[in-house]
Amino acid sequence: MTIPVACAVILNDQKVLSVRRSKDMPLAGYWEFPGGKVEEDESAESCIVREIEEELGVRVRILSSLPNHPHALTSEKSIQLIPFLVRVEAGKITLYEHDQLSWLGQSELFEVN
Repeated sequence: MTIPVACAVILNDQKVLSVRRSKDMPLAGYWEFPGGKVEEDESAESCIVREIEEELGVRVRILSSLPNHPHALTSEKSIQLIPFLVRVEAGKITLYEHDQLSWLGQSELFEVN
């Protein structure tokens, strides 16, 4: 079973936004790009706009799509990561689901869980 998951790559001053999963979420303490599961009858583009509004309280505009990336979770379950480069259009980032955010430079992206 493959689950489509849209995520947002949000840039600011050559750094990328990463958010940490809270203790109430599966894989607590792990860092990720914000986003979520694409719902039935929803496009990946609509999903990322909705998810970022729900998770971060900001409105974004999609600048471009990035190459999809498959990721196996178990031998029977995987995700198809659908990333988008987006820009915050309105609002101030507020964490509704995650417990921490960080703006990571290119070399820092691989230093977090």
